[in-house]
Amino acid sequence: MNHMDLENQILAWLESHPKRNRRMEDIIEGLGIDDLMVRQVLDQMEQNYEVFRSETGQYQSRKMAGIVEGRISINRAGLGFIDREDAESIRIRDNAQKTALDGDTVLVQCQPWQVYGTVIAVLKRARTHVIGTFEDSGRGLHLVLDDEKLQEKIKRVRYDDDFTPISGMKVVCDIESYGIPMILHVRQVIGYKDDPGVDITSILLDHDIEGEFPDEVMEQVHSISQTVKEKELEGRVNLCDEITVTIDGDDSKDFDDAVSVSRNENGWLLKVSIADVSHYVTEGSPLDQEALKRGCSTYVTDRVVPMLPHELSNGICSLNPHVIRLTLTCQMQVKEDGSISDYRIYPSCIRSTERMTYNNVNRILDGDRKLIAEYEHLGCLFTDLADCADAIRRHRTSKGAIAFNSSESEIRCDKNGHPYYVGPRHSGHAEEMIEDCMIAANVCVANFMKWQEIPSIYRIHDEPSSKRLNDFVRTSELLGHKLILPKNSIRPTVIQNYLESVQDSDEYPVLSTLLLRCMQRAKYDNRCIGHFGLGEEEYLHFTSPIRRYPDLIVHRMLRKYSFEGCMDETQRAMDEQMTAEAAEQSSIRERLSADAEFACADMKKAEYMEDHIGMIAEGIITGVQSYGMYVQLPSTVEGLVRISAMGDDYFVYDQARMQLVANGSRKKYRVGMKVVVMCIGADKKQGNVDFALVGKNGRVYGINRASQYGKRRESTHRKKSERKGYGRKQNRRKNRSA
Repeated sequence: MNHMDLENQILAWLESHPKRNRRMEDIIEGLGIDDLMVRQVLDQMEQNYEVFRSETGQYQSRKMAGIVEGRISINRAGLGFIDREDAESIRIRDNAQKTALDGDTVLVQCQPWQVYGTVIAVLKRARTHVIGTFEDSGRGLHLVLDDEKLQEKIKRVRYDDDFTPISGMKVVCDIESYGIPMILHVRQVIGYKDDPGVDITSILLDHDIEGEFPDEVMEQVHSISQTVKEKELEGRVNLCDEITVTIDGDDSKDFDDAVSVSRNENGWLLKVSIADVSHYVTEGSPLDQEALKRGCSTYVTDRVVPMLPHELSNGICSLNPHVIRLTLTCQMQVKEDGSISDYRIYPSCIRSTERMTYNNVNRILDGDRKLIAEYEHLGCLFTDLADCADAIRRHRTSKGAIAFNSSESEIRCDKNGHPYYVGPRHSGHAEEMIEDCMIAANVCVANFMKWQEIPSIYRIHDEPSSKRLNDFVRTSELLGHKLILPKNSIRPTVIQNYLESVQDSDEYPVLSTLLLRCMQRAKYDNRCIGHFGLGEEEYLHFTSPIRRYPDLIVHRMLRKYSFEGCMDETQRAMDEQMTAEAAEQSSIRERLSADAEFACADMKKAEYMEDHIGMIAEGIITGVQSYGMYVQLPSTVEGLVRISAMGDDYFVYDQARMQLVANGSRKKYRVGMKVVVMCIGADKKQGNVDFALVGKNGRVYGINRASQYGKRRESTHRKKSERKGYGRKQNRRKNRSA
């Protein structure tokens, strides 16, 4: 018997003896297994926190001991929380957190009847370094950490003999000890806090996102030819003479997908050709290891931190116009009703006919005569593509794909990185067309990988938790809209039908946002368990191998097991393990990348509003709490209206109805209402914006005191609300591409 089997037997035995003796002698006798082996396995399980032993020698499993594993969130007041899907969050006081920091994966002991728990162990550290700035307090230089929640920590800063700290210098410090004091060692100088771009660089480095590539990676890149050799075309379907285009944003420089389409008697023959990055990024090479480490490209307001060096992402791997490129093609026969009756996946080569932009394609579809004449040589490509993609979308919608209302932000900065425009990012028909084609290809490849039993990384999305949905049902009813949930498992069509029923209401943007917060977060897994939001039983990412590592793995596995026909079962087992590990790493890196993107956006929005103090605008209430309410402007900027900036009345928080009620006038403020506000404060460093209500007579409430009153205390409440799902950040983290 191996140790894993014995561990499972021990756990099962413990669970079946909840009220009887569970000492080591009892376990040995109950299992009837060799004394020494049981003792060794029990010792190992105790070290791994799989079992726990009381002072009297009684063993318990995690469940019996009230042990919960989770990610701890610590607000600015020092109170920790462990979120649970279908139960109240566990609270952990600062003196019960051991050395845990915000974001760490921990074991917490908390019995079902208890509210507060105690950290038993830190399993995984969320951060190994911190960012800080040397500042002169008048009594010498000291390091102020960017993370406000760590600023009160007792710390000791070490640095090498050849390093001289200077006031205003921003640095990266490795955490050498998490105890008291926290010991930090200066590893890298970022620059000076007011230098252009240092603010963004600091956020990226804080999320472990490095701009520079290691020397060994660049050596491999420089050995790769920037032109396709004749020999490399062998065994590929030649699509170079077909009309094929890339369609991307105006500023895009890396083109990893191209499309071609033609009408036939059965509907449309659609070909989605994707850059064959796996041909250049070979398994286990320095390039491959660095790509796995990064996981994905990160897009922030003034730059892109690519997963692959620009020589690849913008060069030989990019489907640039008029040059031959190596690709993998998913060829689909799309029927008139948008369903796919047949598909093929094969290695290919293309020569992109034109590099098109969303803007120009939208203008062509809108009838721009000048552009139609300029691209006359492409024939009816765009109208055929629009008809084909629209049919695909209709079919996907009929199966239950959910379309949430989302407001992505567009932030434009000048050459010094200062924002001069913030507004919603608008998508047109062209953007939808490409999205539809890419999703169709992803579904086909996922279906192929699953039924061919090829090791792969899938994109999975679980159904929402019943607790979150039930909370939303109550909120929806308070806003006058009824959502009836089925008794059993919920289907995407239920969500879809509900959103369609409220689409024309004033509350639709808020209801869509609140419902989006109920959804689980999509992630990567080597198991194919479906995608709830898209209503698909099989789904993965195949179409962006330049910027996502899972897509690269899918390409590599297709080549190995489909195109080359690998039959080695040992290799298959190794690849199953590899895909599981790569999926977990990719999910972690995706979250870090998204967090960095949102942190940069928050910072730049706050910096933008620093130039617009005193601006008055109408916004919509997106969240209500006991300390105030959140209001979002049409520009997508969201800020907090504190109680002190709502009027002279005394306000009572009605939690049951999620509204603030003025005690005297009985005026009510609830989610979905439109209000007029003035920007009275903004903090670029913390990424926060403060608003004050503007009355009908033009009076601005609390303008003299709201921007200072209780700022630190209420920012603590703000963080707590965001953790519970009422704030802006949690929603936007879910609002990612499928």
